[in-house]
Amino acid sequence: MHEYETAAAAMERPRVTVAAVVERDGRFLMVRERSSSGDLVINQPAGHLEVGETLIEAVIRETREETGWKFIPQAFVGVYQWRNPAERKSFVRFAVCGSVTHRKEDPVLDEGIEDVLWLTIDEVSAQSHALRSPLVVRGIRDYLDGERFPLTLMKQLV
Repeated sequence: MHEYETAAAAMERPRVTVAAVVERDGRFLMVRERSSSGDLVINQPAGHLEVGETLIEAVIRETREETGWKFIPQAFVGVYQWRNPAERKSFVRFAVCGSVTHRKEDPVLDEGIEDVLWLTIDEVSAQSHALRSPLVVRGIRDYLDGERFPLTLMKQLV
């Protein structure tokens, strides 16, 4: 930490997260989950990048852990920076679109996941009050607008 940086400022560093944007028959793969405050919220399969994993590995893992579906990444949709005003936390989210191939039978889902849903963009938008963040609908809208970037955009250096 630099001498001008306080402990409070260090806590404000953005958290790196990933999210899967999966569309099937006009519906998007979503989860209903408990937030840290105990509220039920709607999100894409998403979560934090863990030490030692790539962004692609993270989004595959998060999708499997939160939905039971095997995710096949195809392209980046976008990179989003957002600061949650209520929690005073910042996030950098990498949204990746792709498809799912099969679902584990009776999967054990991550703690806090209440349900796995397939929702239309209208159903997601109608629940704006219950979305985990504005990143959820923005990623879907960018996907629907044709935003796609090659997975090779991310370079993993050893």
